[in-house]
Amino acid sequence: MAKISLLLLVTVCLCACANNNAQSNPNPEKLTSTIDSNPQISPDTNIQKITRMDIDSSLTPEYLMGKFDPSKDSRFIKISPPFSSADMYGRKEMFESFKLMQAAAKKDKINLTIVSATRTYDMQKAIWEGKWNSKKPVDGKILPPLSQLSGKERALKILLWNSMPSTSRHHWGTDIDINSVSPAYFAAGKGLKEYEWLVAHAAEYGFCQTYSEFGESRQTGYQVEKWHWSYMPIAQECTKAYPVLIKNEDIKGFVGSETAVDIDIIKNYVLGINKACTQNR
Repeated sequence: MAKISLLLLVTVCLCACANNNAQSNPNPEKLTSTIDSNPQISPDTNIQKITRMDIDSSLTPEYLMGKFDPSKDSRFIKISPPFSSADMYGRKEMFESFKLMQAAAKKDKINLTIVSATRTYDMQKAIWEGKWNSKKPVDGKILPPLSQLSGKERALKILLWNSMPSTSRHHWGTDIDINSVSPAYFAAGKGLKEYEWLVAHAAEYGFCQTYSEFGESRQTGYQVEKWHWSYMPIAQECTKAYPVLIKNEDIKGFVGSETAVDIDIIKNYVLGINKACTQNR
């Protein structure tokens, strides 16, 4: 009897432990990519846990890398003056929120205009290759020939201000440049007042300054861009999905693409953003 009682007690304990484990991990077979197991995911992004099953199925690698036509995508809308400086496309949700923000700013005698929104892979490729091939200036200067500058050095100079094709947040239709893309414009006068208004109010409309000052909130990535604002309700999901669906080796198809792996483009640039832009509001 004693042996039978002991056996029953052990069986009950094992069943209880199994039930507790099942409740704490309801789907143990769920494929998970975490900061610890995926070196492409930077701790600076404040993304604690990412699973493939958590990713919106509409966020495909092609979408995230800008390899689609926004004019034929029902999620996008054409943006025209007076909301923008020229015709362009953006995500519908982003544009609706921008219109509300623009109207609120106007009441404070602040004018906000989108000067750049969605850029496809091909558009970004043209910008990148123009600079790589010394046909367009990089930070005000034409790059010297390849014989004088290694591929990695060349890429890093372009990456001060411009993204590699496939890696730009502008591919997503969530990110916009406002009023100017000149650092000097926002340093004083009207531009400074516009920037100060955005810092004070943009978050009320879902926008975050992605490329903030370097420091505790951001250690890697592009130079400070006071004009670049990201619509977080959608952009956060894109940021989470990117390192799960795309590897550095997938960044290809343009001159200099071989440097993406050596630079670790996803960790240092795609995820090199303001921590505040990764936090749910």
